[in-house]
Amino acid sequence: METWQEAAQVADHAGNQSKVPVISFAAPTITPPLMQRRWPHLIRMATDASAQMKCIADLVSAYHWKRVVVIYEDDGYGGAVGTLAVLSEALRDVGSKIEHRLILPRVSSLSNPNWVELEELLKLPLIQSRVFIVLQSSLPTVTHLFRVAKKMELVGRDSAWIITESIVSLLDSLDSSDMSTMAGTLGTTTYYAKNTNSYAKFQNEFQTKFSEEDNSKPGIYALRAFDTMTIITQALRRMTSNSSTSNLQELFNTLFNNYTGLSGKMYFKEGGVLLYSPKFRIINIVDGKTDKELISWTPEVGFSPSLVNQGTNSSNGVGIIWPGNVTSAPKGWAMPTDEKKMRILVPGITSFYKFVKVDWSRQDSDEKKFDGFCIALFKMIVSNLSYSLPYEIEARNGSYDSLINLVQDKTYDAVVGDITVLSERLEKVDFTQPYLESGLSMIVPENYEESTWLFLKPFTWQMWVVTGGILIYTTLIVWFLERPSNPEFGGPFKDQIRTATWFTFSSLFFAHREKIYSNLTRVVVIEWLFVVLILSSSYTANLSSMLTIKGMNPNVTGIEMLKRTNAKIGSDADSFILNYLEVVLGFKNSNIIEVGPQYNVDDFKSKRISAAFLELPYAEVFINQNCKGYTSTARNYRFGGFSFAFQQGSPIARDFTKAILELLENGELKKLQTHWLTTPEGECSNNATSNTPESLSLKNFSGLFIITSVTSTLCLLLSLVILMRKCQQQEADQGNASPSPSDESLWNRTVRIAGFINQSLSIPKGAPSFANVEEWSSPLRWDYTSTSNTPEHPQAFMEPAQIEFIPQESIELRQ
Repeated sequence: METWQEAAQVADHAGNQSKVPVISFAAPTITPPLMQRRWPHLIRMATDASAQMKCIADLVSAYHWKRVVVIYEDDGYGGAVGTLAVLSEALRDVGSKIEHRLILPRVSSLSNPNWVELEELLKLPLIQSRVFIVLQSSLPTVTHLFRVAKKMELVGRDSAWIITESIVSLLDSLDSSDMSTMAGTLGTTTYYAKNTNSYAKFQNEFQTKFSEEDNSKPGIYALRAFDTMTIITQALRRMTSNSSTSNLQELFNTLFNNYTGLSGKMYFKEGGVLLYSPKFRIINIVDGKTDKELISWTPEVGFSPSLVNQGTNSSNGVGIIWPGNVTSAPKGWAMPTDEKKMRILVPGITSFYKFVKVDWSRQDSDEKKFDGFCIALFKMIVSNLSYSLPYEIEARNGSYDSLINLVQDKTYDAVVGDITVLSERLEKVDFTQPYLESGLSMIVPENYEESTWLFLKPFTWQMWVVTGGILIYTTLIVWFLERPSNPEFGGPFKDQIRTATWFTFSSLFFAHREKIYSNLTRVVVIEWLFVVLILSSSYTANLSSMLTIKGMNPNVTGIEMLKRTNAKIGSDADSFILNYLEVVLGFKNSNIIEVGPQYNVDDFKSKRISAAFLELPYAEVFINQNCKGYTSTARNYRFGGFSFAFQQGSPIARDFTKAILELLENGELKKLQTHWLTTPEGECSNNATSNTPESLSLKNFSGLFIITSVTSTLCLLLSLVILMRKCQQQEADQGNASPSPSDESLWNRTVRIAGFINQSLSIPKGAPSFANVEEWSSPLRWDYTSTSNTPEHPQAFMEPAQIEFIPQESIELRQ
């Protein structure tokens, strides 16, 4: 019994009515519920159809075939429906699908012996797939199928044929002339060990008995038949030797479980005899024989090693010979030829001619009729393909969705242009890798503004406050350190503070002229000058940037402002952006104005629109063409990008994707984009659409302020320590004049130390005041004067000794 329908009928009559065990080599692909209860005497010893369909799906996936044509013979019972459903699910799991189902008529129903009806069925004018999977067929039907297919050039270059085990098992009885039409076909068959002694013995007996046939090697059916007869023999022997065991069905169930035969190790489950590990072997029909084995497959591992690498390596003896006697893997698609070129469709009207431009005054055959970035990219990709791709380009006016529909219904093979990848379009065609990013961008006019307080913008207000605080703190430190020894800081307290403030503030511009007497003051001043240098350089750099990049703000600050003010906005009438603005962003339809291609700036100048919404590549072209007076916002809404569209399942789309990625990686696509979409260098060098530099904040200089504050504080503390030590030394010289520290209260001691510090900070009354013009006009910025406040050097409270660094020019004048 070759089919499940035959096995089910026999099981109904012989099994259920006569209680006779029925062993079948056929089984349903999808096991119906309560099957064992319905046919309790049926034993199914068949191939795991579900695993076989997964094997075929993995084979399709290994060569990136996206569309297949399934062929099966009509048995009158719809027996292939279950197998077709399982195959369809397996293909869907690997990203492929069945494009067409071809149902062959039964041999008895053909009225014409020349198989004219079969030839009519194989005419596939709109079917591009050239991957054919034959699920089930009788031997006469499959033989004539390949004869007609080869006559119609369906068995040749770029095509692939796959047959299942039920057909492979029948081919051994065919002669070489019939097998020659199947050359290059791949088949699946159950794996069984050929290196055992039992198989070698059975093979010799089989070939001896059927020596007259061209292919006399036993197939899987012969092995299963031998295993079945062995089990039956064992069961009958047990029945004759043991009279207590009379149920033949139970004996079969017991013997089939854990039995290892020529077809493999089996186990019995719910009326079915199954292999412990279903394993399939891929065979290649070459020279009229089916014994060229390529590789094995298991559900757990798949193909091991890779079928693609193994199958294309002819040096290891397992290289696949495909239809047409070629070794390179077929595309599985009706590839273009010089007689039937690939029909390419381009949009006749585009938003910007830089992408696609059609010269309608020229003929379609004239290469100069079609120009633009997309056309140049298409030609570059074609030149980089590893095979020849004859094509012809046509242009049509209409929306981009209408062009996509023409590819979906197979009127054209592909659309080349600035096509945006959308989810709705992806259901109709296959897209290549996007060659340009896409997103929604808003174009608005710019407004020049003049700022009265621009000079304060280089720093934030926190920065200005902290800088002023550091300036005051440094002033107090300098005053405290210089007052005891520097006569320029003498006079009334008001003049002292004025002098210290003038000294510190003038250092901001490096214009200070006062002499410095204390070494601690020099440390503070050096640190302060370093801070001044950094702050002045940063302020100058940031202010220069702000003046170079003029402060320009757009008239429109955002989408919400446009909706709130009911402003008019522009959009391409043929673009999906029109629907996006209304449905997603919530603009009123009455406020959306359709603008023509190229987006003329007159629409802005005439106040017809306040903003225009373009896709990112269009916005970049617009800004490059209108450098001054317009700006674009950041891309906040992303789309799928610009791409080329092909028919679903076309392998050419994958080849284009690979070529686009290569052009992106080697920089050629960027060069092409610069050539076509960018304004020549120099025309937009002063484009003022860049962001204005941000104000420098306190965080940028926090480390610098910490260093100068710590340094000044340390110098102050060190000065106080020195004064404290002088106070202790003076008390020691005076003997018992002062009370002992243990008898003196903390308050009295603090007052006494403060009085000493105040006395130490005093300066002779004759010291020059802040108004001493002669001292301010001193030509020396830095003078070094050696002073000491110890009793051994009483000159500390006199006019400071003039041990100075004198400039070389002053020495020459004195000479």
